Amino acid sequence: MSATDAGQREEWRGLEVTERMRLSLIVEPGDLRVREALDRYGAAALLAACVGGDPLDEGVPKPSWVRRATELDRLTQSALDAAERTGLRWVQPGDAEWPSGLAVLDNAEPLSSVGGAPLGLWARGPLDLADGVARSVAIVGARNATTYGNQAAGDLAAEVAVEDHTVISGGAFGIDVAAHRGALAVRKPTICVLACGADVAYPRAHGNILARIADGGLVLSEQAPGETPTRGRFLTRNRIIAALAQGTVVVEAARRSGALNTVNWAQRCGRVAMGVPGPVTSRASVGVHDALRSGGAVLVTRSAEVLEAIGAIGSVDATLPWVAPTGTDRLSVSALRIFERVPAAASATTDAIASAVPCRPEEVRLALGALSAAGFVVAEGDGWRALRPERRADLS
Repeated sequence: MSATDAGQREEWRGLEVTERMRLSLIVEPGDLRVREALDRYGAAALLAACVGGDPLDEGVPKPSWVRRATELDRLTQSALDAAERTGLRWVQPGDAEWPSGLAVLDNAEPLSSVGGAPLGLWARGPLDLADGVARSVAIVGARNATTYGNQAAGDLAAEVAVEDHTVISGGAFGIDVAAHRGALAVRKPTICVLACGADVAYPRAHGNILARIADGGLVLSEQAPGETPTRGRFLTRNRIIAALAQGTVVVEAARRSGALNTVNWAQRCGRVAMGVPGPVTSRASVGVHDALRSGGAVLVTRSAEVLEAIGAIGSVDATLPWVAPTGTDRLSVSALRIFERVPAAASATTDAIASAVPCRPEEVRLALGALSAAGFVVAEGDGWRALRPERRADLS
C-alpha cells in the first residue's frame, strides 16, 4: 500500500496521527463521494483540498468538509485527548490488525446512498481486530425484543462463542445486548460496533456492559471520539457489522427494522445472511419470516446450523442425528388408529374397539389378529389389551 493510500503518519502529543484519521474528522462516514475521491486522488490530496478549499472535481471537496477543515487542528487535539483518556487507538488499512474483509465495502452495491469502506476505525479493547473477526458471526435484531427473542439470541451467541467464533453486534437494547451478554456469559470476547464515538456509552444504560466488552473484546466506531449517534449513523454503522463478520444472523425483526438493513448489507458483501424463525403470530418476527420466505436468508435454529452455513463445505455437518423408528412407526394408518383405541389397563371387546374407531368389527378383528402376532396387543378372555412398549416384540 502506498504512503498516499495509507496516510502519512506523524506524532501529535505522543500519539500517531495519519491523514486518514484527520480526514475522518471532517467527512461523514459512508459518504460515497469520499470513496470516489479516495480512489481518484488518495487521502493526502483530498485532505489538502479540504484544508485549502481547492476543488479537485465538481462537488469535491464538499462545502461542509471545507468548513470543518477550518477547525481540523482543534478536532484532532480533541480526538486525541479523548483517545488518551479512554484508551482508544486508531486502526486503518495497512495496519497489521486491519481486517482485509472490510475492503469488500468499496465494491459492494451502495444502500440508501451509503457505501465504501471506512477510512479507519477507533478501537477500545485488547482484542486484535483482524484476529477477532477471522472467525466471527454477527447477531442482530429488534430493540423491542420478546422474551423468546432474547433467549434465542443469548443462547445462540453463547454456543457460537464456545466454538471460538467472535460474536459481533451493535450494543443496542434487545437482541444486540442479549447477543453480547451470551458471549460474555461463557467468558468469550465479543465486538460491539457503535453508531457514536467508541468512547461514548450509548445507550447510557449499557455503560457497564460496554466496559465489560472492552475489557476482553473490542468496542469499535468509525465516528470520531465524542460523537453522538443519529438515525443515519446507525444505518451507516450496519455495513461495518455485516462486512466484519463471516455471516449475519437476524433474530426478530419487524417488517420495517434496522436489523434488516444489516441483512441487506450482508447480502451485498457476499456474506451469509441467516434468520431465526419466531412464532408465526409474532409481529416481531414478520421481517425475519419474509427474508426466509423470499430466500434472502437461510433458516437457522442452533449454532451448528450457523457454523455449517458460514464454514467451508463439509467442515461442519448440522444434520440431526438419526433416530431409530419405533414399532408403531411401521404400522399402517388404519392399524395405528385401531391400536390407539386398545386400552392398556384393562381389556376391551372387539365390538367396543370397533365402535370407538369407528370401523366394521370384521376389519377390527383382522387388524387385532395382526397386531397380536406383532406383539402389540394380547387377547384376554373375550377382549384385547395393549402391551406396554417394553413388552412388545420387535416388528423387524
